[in-house]
Amino acid sequence: MLNPRLDLLTDYPFQRLATLLQDPAGTPAAGDQPLIMSIGEPQHQPPSLIVKILAEEAAGWGKYPPMAGTPALRQAVADWLNRRFALPAGWLDADRQILPLAGTREGLFQVAQLVCAENRTGSPPLVLLPNPFYQVYAGAALLAGAEPVFVPAVREGGFLPDFAALPKAVLDRTALAYLCNPANPQGSVASLALLRDSIALARRHGFVLAVDECYSEIYDQAAPAGALQACRDLGGGAEGVVVFHSLSKRSSAPGLRSGFVAGDPALIAAFSRLRAYGGAAVPLPIQAASAALWRDEAHVEDNRILYRAKFDLADQILGGHPGYYRPAGGFFLWLEVGDGEEAARRLWSEAGIRVLPGAYLARPDGRGVNPGSAYIRVALVHDLPTTRRALIRMAEVLSRREVLA
Repeated sequence: MLNPRLDLLTDYPFQRLATLLQDPAGTPAAGDQPLIMSIGEPQHQPPSLIVKILAEEAAGWGKYPPMAGTPALRQAVADWLNRRFALPAGWLDADRQILPLAGTREGLFQVAQLVCAENRTGSPPLVLLPNPFYQVYAGAALLAGAEPVFVPAVREGGFLPDFAALPKAVLDRTALAYLCNPANPQGSVASLALLRDSIALARRHGFVLAVDECYSEIYDQAAPAGALQACRDLGGGAEGVVVFHSLSKRSSAPGLRSGFVAGDPALIAAFSRLRAYGGAAVPLPIQAASAALWRDEAHVEDNRILYRAKFDLADQILGGHPGYYRPAGGFFLWLEVGDGEEAARRLWSEAGIRVLPGAYLARPDGRGVNPGSAYIRVALVHDLPTTRRALIRMAEVLSRREVLA
């Protein structure tokens, strides 16, 4: 017998996109080289030090890696967090507050298994998540036996969820809230004040705040604040808060499958217990390469320069489009087009550009309105010439009035 909770999961967005575009009428026009801009997979050249260190540490492939990570990796992560978020000396314990992950997707999924339990009345716990959202959040909640609460993250609110506006009865039943900063897909950035308020709210109502900061190092002008900074400002420690970071976006190394969770030492200890039974340890050569990447900022700044240049192109080519804005963080365009599915079909069939309809990243609200239905998500992950070519094709298709109907 399969777990019946699996039936609660909708098809993953990329499965839905494949179905949408499989109609023969949606085949790309002859002569157009298909450009895949639906997936947030960085295409920049990974740092060369990865290859060098993996070769030097090759003997480590023959050993079981420690689930808790090597001391060198944990210390490299702690040093980076201290530098990046201006944490006081000794505030963060590398041994008790940091745990490596085989990519952050598994950690973001597992945190719901850690904290979601029926309350004393037998009601399922609630999990708050922004709407639109990274789909793992909802899957984690549903498979943990929780009930997702989709909190609007729309233009009128700066594309950020307002958890504090929820009724007290909802907040009191909440076990977990996910916050993505910078947001995927909108690229909005939470202020330090909003992070402080979110942490204070979580502590008042007794739920865990899980902050997905995987895009924190890809930003336009100002470096986004972090939840650990907000904890520092509030005094005390990181009680009730965990943050997630990854090398996939920061270092253009998605295939490395290396990230970490950090924060509340009690939650990190619980993570360690859970992962001892069902986690994937990061291989030793990858841990060594990861430690070196967390200690190097030059390649990260080079990465940001490339993304800024692509957003400059987007400003030039799409800046006149009425639904365009330049995001503060991340590498996605969240482009309002009227009908996201229809725009995705047209961009594929007429220009050979594959983008993701925004509706596939969101859920309908109580009125049946999907806050992503008018949008497409466009991943600016290719090199500059490819990005220019794609944006020009995109502008040509979107300039046709019927796409916006």
